[in-house]
Amino acid sequence: MYWRNKEQITQVMMHSEEEIYQEHVLDHSDDPYHRGRCIDATHAHEDDNPLCGDVVRVELRIQDQRVAEAWFDGEGCCISLASASMLMEELEGKTVQDVRNFGAEQMLSLFRAKLTPNRQKCCLLSWKVVQSALYSPTNDATGNGETG
Repeated sequence: MYWRNKEQITQVMMHSEEEIYQEHVLDHSDDPYHRGRCIDATHAHEDDNPLCGDVVRVELRIQDQRVAEAWFDGEGCCISLASASMLMEELEGKTVQDVRNFGAEQMLSLFRAKLTPNRQKCCLLSWKVVQSALYSPTNDATGNGETG
């Protein structure tokens, strides 16, 4: 196909890039990474987004100051659940300090797709829950994973 100007080329490239991001989100939504329970969780937290009703619970198994396992569960929109899946995959193997330093902008960047401010809150819910989970040891945590 013949393109007449830069604007047409840019529009096609942006459309193509947007489709890739949507596919990335749908992949995580349809086949989420570590959705369910972490049997040996040492840290856990649950929170919601009161604007839309999304709820996400994160369970971590921290061993030797590293995230050995990261699991999530919850109810909500495609964005909140796909971003939780992406985040669990991203965090496994990271040090606790790396997770603490992982910021909101990095989370939005990990998600890739452009979001309105209200939809950004959906995307950031799991990130917010992870940050709280680091300081929320479970009752049956043995102590070797404590991060407090």
